[in-house]
Amino acid sequence: MAQQATHSNASLTRAGQSNSTGDARALYLKLFSGEMFKGFQHNAIARDLVMKRTLKNGKSLQFIYTGHTKAEYHVPGQSILGNSDGSPPVAEKTITVDDLLISSAFVYELDETLAHYELRGEISKKIGYALAQKYDRLVFRAIARGARAASPITKSGFVEPGGTQIRVGTNNQASDAYVSASLINAFYDAAAALDEKGISSEGRVGVLNPRQYYELIQAVGSNGLVNRDAQGTSLQSGNGIIEIAGIKIYKSMNIPFFSTYGTKFGSASATNPGVTSPGNLGSFVGEAVEDAATDVTGINNEYGEETEFANSCGLIFQKEAAGCVEAIGPQVQVTSGDVSVVYQGDVILGRLAMGADYLNPAAAVELVAGAAVGSSGNAAF
Repeated sequence: MAQQATHSNASLTRAGQSNSTGDARALYLKLFSGEMFKGFQHNAIARDLVMKRTLKNGKSLQFIYTGHTKAEYHVPGQSILGNSDGSPPVAEKTITVDDLLISSAFVYELDETLAHYELRGEISKKIGYALAQKYDRLVFRAIARGARAASPITKSGFVEPGGTQIRVGTNNQASDAYVSASLINAFYDAAAALDEKGISSEGRVGVLNPRQYYELIQAVGSNGLVNRDAQGTSLQSGNGIIEIAGIKIYKSMNIPFFSTYGTKFGSASATNPGVTSPGNLGSFVGEAVEDAATDVTGINNEYGEETEFANSCGLIFQKEAAGCVEAIGPQVQVTSGDVSVVYQGDVILGRLAMGADYLNPAAAVELVAGAAVGSSGNAAF
């Protein structure tokens, strides 16, 4: 009997062990880490669309902005000591890291045992989603502010281009934000404006809310955005529109949209596109843009207030439009040892330390609807 028991123990498989040795739960913690990163990466689209830098041993990072210069004819015999006007002018933009951003959950060991060890994976995804959502919201708000700003170059005699606001449609109703033809015209206007301001065509993107994106999809038979041979696949997959005027299009529920994030429901007006709610949305959809100055602690950069986005309905920008600094990239921390014994469970924590702000206003375009351009905060250029 003793021999039989020994054989039974020797063949026991512990799914959480690495190579059948060591901590019986080691791989579970690694599984969590991977799930958290996966949840973050699949939902944070802004991270790869702007200038991202890693910050070490400091609280802020300096970005240098260089203005335009000109060509001059050389005068025979004259020393060449730089352009006579002192160009190119240089300015700086400093981005500070906001306070530590965290999302956490306590996993009771008994609950984990009764459910399934994948419980940690599901929780980790939600933590990753929460961090990604906040990340995108801050970056997109920074870009919208940049579209209303003047150039950081203020040297006398130099006028560098600033940001751009483009009106979707021609009337005073926010419902123009969902008119396919008006959106397409706005994209072409934005592309022309970026060209005229000397912005590279490489890395241009547009971000719309889902309903705007699907309005464009539904009109592929008449707006010429998708090749006729691909219409069936495009309509069915919901991913048929690749770009307009060289601007790659993304959809997101995290852009500032009529003072909310991503979508807004209710009767049509100058600040509401008039879409009926599908119902049963939960409390995370249609959240208002918080007033950073009064509603949020831990913010060290200027991200704008709710009222500043009353008519905002989309963003078009190039990579130079905004910068993001990360002091702590997406990380996972999990309690163990005595703490786990005392509480019979683990605290699972995702954390991130970042900050964002606009860099080159000329590379940022904000789409507005329901109001004339300039009425929602455009600076005088």
